[in-house]
Amino acid sequence: MRTLEAVRKATRVQRVAAPLLASSSRGYGSLPPRGTFHTDGTTATSDANKPPRYGQPLAGTHPHLVRARELTPGITAQEYEERRRRLMDSLPAGAVVVCMGSTVRLVSQRDYKFRQATDFYYLTGFDEPDATLVLVSRPSTPRGYTMTLFVPPRERHELLWAGERTGVEGAVEIFGADEAFANHELGGMLPDFLNGPDVYASLPPSPSPSASSQPFTPPPPRRRSSLLKLFSPEKSQGSSFADGDPPHLVLAAALASEHAKPLERPIQALRVRKSPAELRLMKAAAEMSSKAHREVMRFAKPGGTEAALAAHFEYTCALGGSERPAYVPVVASGANSLVIHYTRNDCVLGENDLVLIDAGGERHMYASDITRTFPVSGKFTDPQRDLYQAVLNVQKECVKRVRLDEGVSMNELHRASCTLLNTELKNIGFRLTVGDVERKLYPHFLSHHVGSDLHDCPTADRSAVLREGNVITIEPGVYVPFDAAFPKAFHGLGVRIEDEVACTKDGPAVLSAAAPKEVRDVEAACQA
Repeated sequence: MRTLEAVRKATRVQRVAAPLLASSSRGYGSLPPRGTFHTDGTTATSDANKPPRYGQPLAGTHPHLVRARELTPGITAQEYEERRRRLMDSLPAGAVVVCMGSTVRLVSQRDYKFRQATDFYYLTGFDEPDATLVLVSRPSTPRGYTMTLFVPPRERHELLWAGERTGVEGAVEIFGADEAFANHELGGMLPDFLNGPDVYASLPPSPSPSASSQPFTPPPPRRRSSLLKLFSPEKSQGSSFADGDPPHLVLAAALASEHAKPLERPIQALRVRKSPAELRLMKAAAEMSSKAHREVMRFAKPGGTEAALAAHFEYTCALGGSERPAYVPVVASGANSLVIHYTRNDCVLGENDLVLIDAGGERHMYASDITRTFPVSGKFTDPQRDLYQAVLNVQKECVKRVRLDEGVSMNELHRASCTLLNTELKNIGFRLTVGDVERKLYPHFLSHHVGSDLHDCPTADRSAVLREGNVITIEPGVYVPFDAAFPKAFHGLGVRIEDEVACTKDGPAVLSAAAPKEVRDVEAACQA
């Protein structure tokens, strides 16, 4: 196995000992054009941005997406620098962080649309597959740490089939790494990085079952840049670790040792509090999705289909700038709404049905999560209105309680929602026994964090007091089974109302407020 220093001498690409490019006149993403790659290995310089000159949008190539001084849409290079510094400051001196990005997944033997691993993106902004970040704590240095990126190299065949790469030079000049290497060098260098006293690591996200298959030909028969290969239990021909242990075994051994820890908890402790820039991105994603909810209410008609509503929602989000759905939408008409995560979406809309739609688009790596319930006919029946208003009253009261000065937690909010629902349901004729609400009518939790992931930061403690910058959902629901214990007029009705709520010093800020939820507003949207 090659030593770390040997690899560095052979392949080193270093950041000069100068301020980050973010403080230069060019700024990130404003490098001179590198030209268009030709199959004969030559390049021709051009001012045109098509095909894109880097592996992702930058201010210099996609000014309609990334503004000057930003590294990714809405987020500056300086903010990424501060994220890394806060992470390393929270860890012991000398700690090592190994954070791996996503690899390309396959569907029907073709590449599925790539989505970067959340923690990796949060620390780097680098949006290409098969990359790895290594941070080493160096408290005595001005930066406080060193940053090394392993990224896909600019190889002729990959450039022809997949387009340009940012490459090792761009990893330094654009993304601020101190050093960068082709990712196939990772196997030879990883053991040296893992020799520190404290190692925090994250493995690549688990690929889909088909991702281990060979790519569709005629793309390269072997993805030499793929982390699937680097972390395969078999030694692969052409890999950089022909001698010695495969790096996945080295990393697994490090994680099993007494000083190694998973990276998720310390990084999610940072991610759970959104910056002002993140809140702006989340607000934009929520407004985009709120518009889609309004459009779906208008679009729904008796005899239409759940699938058509899902398609119309995703289409409207895409027109608004969404790169992908934040999750598989729930479009549950009639009694389908009794299934909490109903995603078949293959039934016909009945004239007297309610539709429960739980859907959101993702924009610039931030999810939205909104649920609305509306009548296909455009007007609630009396029982539908009564049940809907009961849930809405609870939802609005829980939103009001998201106040920093009251020191409330998600657990406390959930308990309050159960008590409030009990009262509201009794007011409309339900005769409830102990446990009916929690076990039969409202079997899910009120809230979760939302951010770059839909269920963001799952290591966060539900009993922790909410803090400024937290963004949570408030989503009470009632799902009335065909059970004689409950009033027959409500049988088969499911109602859930969900908003995204940001915790601010001025009180709760509902990011999804543009999605209609008052009875009169819902009916007006349906009849528009």
